[in-house]
Amino acid sequence: MFLDYFALGLLVFVALVIFYGIIVIHDIPYEIAKEREHPHQDAIHYAGWVSLFTLHAIWPFLWIWATLWRKERGWGFQKLEAEQHDIHHRVESLIDEVSQLKEEVKSLKQQNTSHPVTPSVNSHEEEQ
Repeated sequence: MFLDYFALGLLVFVALVIFYGIIVIHDIPYEIAKEREHPHQDAIHYAGWVSLFTLHAIWPFLWIWATLWRKERGWGFQKLEAEQHDIHHRVESLIDEVSQLKEEVKSLKQQNTSHPVTPSVNSHEEEQ
């Protein structure tokens, strides 16, 4: 009789360990996201619970999603952001240069209209 109760207790213990073990395993991506201060922590946490009901189909993707973010480098696009900032700066300098050139052209046109240039006739053309 003792072995029957022992076996029943062991079955209940194993069932509880498996049940809570699966829940703990599915919280690993959330724990990774929380440790890395991921901006989508809550979404990863909720998706982990959804993954329990989808037979763990999306759980590997949650792990990848959680590990892609790092606080010190974000998504890893700092180099791209620096290049975009450099391009933005170059475009601004080109816009300034174009506006300067427009002002020069405008002033030259005003000078040209105030002092009209008369076409001079070459001496060679006069002889003909």
